Amino acid sequence: MSRINAFLQLGREQNCSDIHFAVGAPPLLRQLGELNPIKYRDLTAAELQDLLYEIMSPDMKTRSDNGEDLDFSYEHAEVGRFRVNVFHKVGGLGATFRVIAPTIPSFEDLGLPKIVESLIQTNNGLVLVTGTTGTGKSTTLAAMINYLNSNRRLNIITLEDPVEFVYKSKLSLVVQREVGRHVETFADGLRSALREDPDVILVGELRDSETVSLAMMAAETGHLVLGTLHTSSAIKSLDRIIDAMPTEQKAQTATFMAQNLRGVISQKLVRTADGRARKAILEVMVNVPAISSLIMSGKIHQIPAVLQTGSDKGMQLMDQALLEALKNKEIDPDDAYVHANDKKQFQQFVNNADLIPSINLSIN
Repeated sequence: MSRINAFLQLGREQNCSDIHFAVGAPPLLRQLGELNPIKYRDLTAAELQDLLYEIMSPDMKTRSDNGEDLDFSYEHAEVGRFRVNVFHKVGGLGATFRVIAPTIPSFEDLGLPKIVESLIQTNNGLVLVTGTTGTGKSTTLAAMINYLNSNRRLNIITLEDPVEFVYKSKLSLVVQREVGRHVETFADGLRSALREDPDVILVGELRDSETVSLAMMAAETGHLVLGTLHTSSAIKSLDRIIDAMPTEQKAQTATFMAQNLRGVISQKLVRTADGRARKAILEVMVNVPAISSLIMSGKIHQIPAVLQTGSDKGMQLMDQALLEALKNKEIDPDDAYVHANDKKQFQQFVNNADLIPSINLSIN
């Protein structure tokens, strides 16, 4: 067994989301969003390289020796599955291991609203799941794929970098392809997928204009496309998609989004009231006619007003979702305050009085 497994096992037992390795520091565990060191000596460059090279293939070692960063999955029967990023920095190698849950969660497990299920009942169009790094986008997408796999007879193709959750085909056929291993890029994977009779295509990241264009074409030609962006709200997601395109294609992209976008789910992970876990809090936008009209007319900045009054359609702003979870005693008041956009309405719930001026100072 590789020596690094002992640290990975500890991280999983401590219910952490990530395990970090860096030269000159002990291994670190991210627990409930905070980094905590393991009681261990500082790692030397040689020691860390030995730990990592034990789980890397000869090709990976060669690429790392040539200065490349690596993204790959690591799985062992005793410690489970992890998404790994190995990188170069001052002093030597560094690595981050993201813990992958042993089972794929359901919508109920994640406490997701019913509208999430409704958004993927369509046969075509684009559904975006967005959020900053580490906010649970992959887990929400996994729950979506798992639902479709369990309830509909579809050909589902996933393009991931790297593969995280591994699906077993149930009612659907699930084909998983890894960028860098099975296809060179997301764009290459999309081109190939369109020739493979897909019903659903999951794109791990819409990271460039070519990938966005191909995803839009797939959504427009009778496929359901699920994709992610590193954006923190529905309107920022729309802006990111449109801004990613060349000037001459921006109007066409806005028209596509108005007609083929099904919805945007933007999420954050907020500490639960008992402090033992984190809960996904969602901003939800459904592309109803009022929103479609705003996108077409270039008035994306007015969309939050529609979300605020669209609860009957399943829509909500992030602050509304935070406030509802707070009133239901599901999340920590201080953490809710930190994550809120309009912090004034959350100040009355804050337990740590020192938090308010510190946040105000950071805003000013």
